[in-house]
Amino acid sequence: MSTPLISLPPDRPARLCAPEPGREIPRRLQDLGFVPGTPLVIRRRAPLGDPVEIEIRGYRLCLRLAQLDTLHVEPLDGNGATPPRGTR
Repeated sequence: MSTPLISLPPDRPARLCAPEPGREIPRRLQDLGFVPGTPLVIRRRAPLGDPVEIEIRGYRLCLRLAQLDTLHVEPLDGNGATPPRGTR
């Protein structure tokens, strides 16, 4: 079950989902490593919530929420596995 990346709480690991039909991940984000199946973590949020610091592929970067609003993720448990449905 996917959730919007911007609603992911800090330090909760997740895996990037494929975009919905008719949408695509912006080219700039693809170049930065945002491809479906890639694990990532939101590390910090600015005091007013924007921008956010994301760790992906071994590095950290800060992006604005507007750049991330079309991305969805699948939350993972601490071992990198998808938690069973109905558990949190």
